[in-house]
Amino acid sequence: MKSRLRVCFVLEGSYPYITGGVSSWVHDLIKGMPEVDFLLFSISPEEEQTLKYELPANVVEHKDILLSEKRKIRGKMKNRKKTLGLIREMHKNIRGAGKIELNEIIANMPGDYYAYLDSVNSPQGWDMIVSSNRKNNPMYSFSDYFWAWRSSHNMIFTILGSSPPEADIYHAVSTGYAGLISIVAKLRFNKPFLLTEHGLYHKEREMELRKATFIRGYQRDMWIKIYNGLSRMAYQHCDISTSLFEHNRQISLQLGAGEDKSLVIPNGIDIERYASVKREKREGFHIGLVGRVVPIKDIKTFITMAKIVHSTNKDAVFYCIGPTDEDEAYYEDCVRLVDNFNLNDVFHFTGRQNVLEYYSFLDVMLLTSVREAQPLVILEGWAAGVPCVATKVGNVPEMLDYDENYLASSKDAEKLAYCVNYIRKNPEDVAERMERNREKLYCLYNKNDLYDTYRNLYKKLTGD
Repeated sequence: MKSRLRVCFVLEGSYPYITGGVSSWVHDLIKGMPEVDFLLFSISPEEEQTLKYELPANVVEHKDILLSEKRKIRGKMKNRKKTLGLIREMHKNIRGAGKIELNEIIANMPGDYYAYLDSVNSPQGWDMIVSSNRKNNPMYSFSDYFWAWRSSHNMIFTILGSSPPEADIYHAVSTGYAGLISIVAKLRFNKPFLLTEHGLYHKEREMELRKATFIRGYQRDMWIKIYNGLSRMAYQHCDISTSLFEHNRQISLQLGAGEDKSLVIPNGIDIERYASVKREKREGFHIGLVGRVVPIKDIKTFITMAKIVHSTNKDAVFYCIGPTDEDEAYYEDCVRLVDNFNLNDVFHFTGRQNVLEYYSFLDVMLLTSVREAQPLVILEGWAAGVPCVATKVGNVPEMLDYDENYLASSKDAEKLAYCVNYIRKNPEDVAERMERNREKLYCLYNKNDLYDTYRNLYKKLTGD
């Protein structure tokens, strides 16, 4: 009797601890393939996080690794002098465009090995750190550089010393640390590595770093180089990479993905579930945003847009539908902004809700994110019959046919308000567009097609 396929999802900062589009995608894919045993190897910033999802019965193992964990020194590096030389060469290639070779380095690092002491106690390792400081940061003190270096590399050492569970396929849902773990697993166990990127990990991290006020210039440059290097490593070593749309696939090719090993697989939703919504018009004008209250969703621009729309639409009511507990400081800022705009009576933070109830009466749905890939909420709105206004991020312009009556640049609250008013004033155009969107939905974004595509990819990778 043939044993069941074992697929290890490698996850960073998402499922099963964080809700959102990527987490929903993972959860649905697991449920959609009951014949496959899934293992979760999640990378977390802290221990004992609360599960936000009930794990399906075919999740047979869940292992968590803490990036901040203080690891004990176990095992020894093989051929230390040669391996440190290979690491030095790898660092040169990370800054350039060459192939980042890891095969021999990983082979010389046993599981549960922690590289910190070899990095600072060996002459080769210490010289590498000192030389890097002289070359890249001559104006700053070495002590500042060292602690920045230690902080950034400690996470990499933790990943390199991790012990992923054994599986038939390692499926990373981003590059970064999840991609690095998958490379380690591929090389140690000689198993295929499938990479799926919903957004662009290195660009998202760079955006966060450039906004951070506590990171000095040279530290920021170091972190950005590391994240770019991790992305290049992942694309160069994966067996197959999938992107949500063609623009992102082209970027993956620039980062080293193989032309014949990179695919576009769009998101999919349970169309029948959302299409089952019974639309019931309510008195007034109801505008909603479905998403987490976090900076990347730019809820503040949604609130500013609400102020503008409400000035000419006194019957307008606004709903921010999604969890408020992921960034409490940001949520409190948003609450204050609503108060400052005197919108308390018409603007509601609902927390987690059954979105189907809101899709039944919303007149317009907003997406104000500063970064997205291919948002599921737009697809859900199409199925339920709710038109969407969105920022020009990721695949959104193509999804909305590049129509300026439905699109705005990031943070452009005035243009978003114009689009919302356009929808109210042009019901015939909206109805025509919604019909086209529904046809597109059934053709391109059916979740059952998504399951079949990944089922076939798994078979291809295992030679079945």
